[in-house]
Amino acid sequence: MNKLLILAGDFSEDYEVMVPFQALKMLGFDVDVVCPGKLSGECIKTAIHDFEGDQTYSEKPGHLFVLNASFRDLNLAEYSGLYITGGRSSEYLRLDARVLHVVDYAIHFALPMAAICHGVQILVAANVLKGRKVTGYPSVKPEVELAGGQWVSACDDGAVTDGNLVTAPTWKAHPELLRAFIHLLGIRFMQKASGSVARLNN
Repeated sequence: MNKLLILAGDFSEDYEVMVPFQALKMLGFDVDVVCPGKLSGECIKTAIHDFEGDQTYSEKPGHLFVLNASFRDLNLAEYSGLYITGGRSSEYLRLDARVLHVVDYAIHFALPMAAICHGVQILVAANVLKGRKVTGYPSVKPEVELAGGQWVSACDDGAVTDGNLVTAPTWKAHPELLRAFIHLLGIRFMQKASGSVARLNN
């Protein structure tokens, strides 16, 4: 299977929806982006989170992102991986039992999973982090530890892999997060000594 599921919602972080959607499609995957309560063709509002020297990130209106699949019509057996976006959407998506079911399914079948920034809150709510090494936006550390996860302090552009799960703290980590995620999906990058990509093997 080469079909992936991205879970998003209103005020998901703009980059954390668009970057994985476009990058994974570029690699040849079919990528469905869904939001509970919305249908294919409807939009979610995204938010741009930036780091401008304040004690926390700033938030500005992002783009409208057009969903290309309907959450209500999901057939989870069609997907080979799950990607959970970050942003404020995680706060309310984690309250939806249907969302937690998607995570439970992915865990049960050991599907490759990625979660970025506040997306880790959904994993906390699904109670799937016990004993796992996890990172995310620093403010979710207490939740991860209370859920039995082992918090790893990663740099903004770093990612942490534990089994079938890869997590990252911010959108600055997209290169590492996406590289680790597609590695879990069975794609390997072959690199020259200079570091430039030579070819892509499946």
